[in-house]
Amino acid sequence: MTINFDSALGIHPQVLALREKRGEMLAANMANADTPGYKARDLDFKSVLKQNMQLAQPMERTQANHFATQRSFEAHTMYRNPTQASLDGNTVEANVEQAKYAENAVEYQASLQFIGSKFSGLMMALRGQ
Repeated sequence: MTINFDSALGIHPQVLALREKRGEMLAANMANADTPGYKARDLDFKSVLKQNMQLAQPMERTQANHFATQRSFEAHTMYRNPTQASLDGNTVEANVEQAKYAENAVEYQASLQFIGSKFSGLMMALRGQ
């Protein structure tokens, strides 16, 4: 009997990848807090996850010149509207970005724990416990 990791791990690997990408975006926002004209960006997490779950259903290419499906985060990138406008056009608010980054880090850690528990269950099954 073979183990299909896609079905065994469920949605958690996709969630982990999305959390990683969102963390990169939020870190870039904080790094550019003093850059004039920089627009704070974030991911629309729900819509990206929904799209990735639809792409998880493998599509067969019936002809060689058909396009392969790609996972793109750019279509779901949103720009944050600041509560306090900056004179230089920068929309990064450090306190908001730090809070969003901390929230994302906690959710990333939770996804890692979910994957860890899935692997623990698989290991128990393999050992016959």
